Amino acid sequence: MAQKPSIPKGTRDFGPVEMAKRNYIFNTIREVYALYGFQQIETPAMETLQTLMGKYGEEGDKLLFKVLNSGDFLNKVSDEELSERNALHLASKLCEKGLRYDLTVPFARYVVMHRDELQLPFKRYQIQPVWRADRPQKGRYREFYQCDADVVGSDSLLNEVELMQIVDEVFSRFGIRIVIKINNRKILSGIAEVIGAADKIVDITVAIDKLDKIGIDNVNQELRDNGLNEEQIARLQPIIALSGTNDEKLATIAEVLKDSETGLKGIEECRFILDTLKATGLKNAIQLDLTLARGLNYYTGAIFEVKALDVEIGSITGGGRYDNLTGIFGMPGLSGVGISFGADRIYDVLNQLDLYPQDSVNATRLLFINFGQQETAYCLPIINKVRACGICAEIYPDAAKMKKQLSYANAKQIAYVALAGETEISQQKITLKNMATGEQQLLTVDELISRIKAE
Repeated sequence: MAQKPSIPKGTRDFGPVEMAKRNYIFNTIREVYALYGFQQIETPAMETLQTLMGKYGEEGDKLLFKVLNSGDFLNKVSDEELSERNALHLASKLCEKGLRYDLTVPFARYVVMHRDELQLPFKRYQIQPVWRADRPQKGRYREFYQCDADVVGSDSLLNEVELMQIVDEVFSRFGIRIVIKINNRKILSGIAEVIGAADKIVDITVAIDKLDKIGIDNVNQELRDNGLNEEQIARLQPIIALSGTNDEKLATIAEVLKDSETGLKGIEECRFILDTLKATGLKNAIQLDLTLARGLNYYTGAIFEVKALDVEIGSITGGGRYDNLTGIFGMPGLSGVGISFGADRIYDVLNQLDLYPQDSVNATRLLFINFGQQETAYCLPIINKVRACGICAEIYPDAAKMKKQLSYANAKQIAYVALAGETEISQQKITLKNMATGEQQLLTVDELISRIKAE
């Protein structure tokens, strides 16, 4: 008996309906990116481990999928090394490539490799899958799509403002109510500085970033485990629990960080972004959240995260400024800022809230019934005319029983069926059947097209 096929945990198949929904997501995001002048690129699924390693922090490096070298990949490994069973050492010998963890690091590599061809500032978007060796759970997959937009070659905070406008526009088009959370890594660095733990900034941000997932007590314990003393942890508590309006929070934290030049710079950047956005008329709320840390090491300025208000799920969009990222590829001094829409989580949110427009899911609008060779010959030119008018149409390929053909239309949720028998052919018309109401009308081809397009 043949073994039942399966797919790896954390991956999914997508059928026609799912793909129609996903394409609705991708196309919506793509349209908004294009409105703001972003251009599309693609990069390989695999990158060299030299490109990927060390860019995501220690935790991120552990989640990289590594790809075995081709051919005799054991020829450079001694028996002694095999017997030691040192996984990290063996991986360095057996693997030179890995699946990309995100789209930002490959983009930085792309910019460095193609710098002579690019007009700066360069605004790119990229919609491709990424892979992470994470533990699969609700809303978290090992293979998932990201929809990134980045600007490199400009220090202007207007880029951050535009990215927030893009976020607001995309989710407004989806009909998803959200809150945009904003913070600044300079503020977090200033906090670490004033509590006397400047060397612990990465440990502090990684721990604080887990607040929503593990709670304040576990965050504090992680801070202890990372070497912070009780006084330092105590001084962090009012900052983590800060409340009020955005302006009130900025005023309070400015007083706390009055002796930190770095921290005050972060406050100034946040204030500019928030004040500028007030004049743009955002449809969704934007909130200063000092517990937002975003664990990736490469963020250096503003950081963003988006939460859906009506569904319990993690972040559905995130990003920030990463001034130093291209420097690790030999191109220092190039500033960048970007966002990434989590397409798979957005897909789940739209499903739970049932927010897909009907025409985005049902592709075929009109099915021509096949009564036989003569009738099909009559219908084919009409189908061409219908399609030329932008109506998705198909003809049933076999002259099967009417019941079977109508069942096919129902299964595919096709709104209309066209029937052409002896009577219709003699009058050069078509009978149009509304599958929802059962209503039938004898129409000319032009009338049929007008009727369907009016719906």
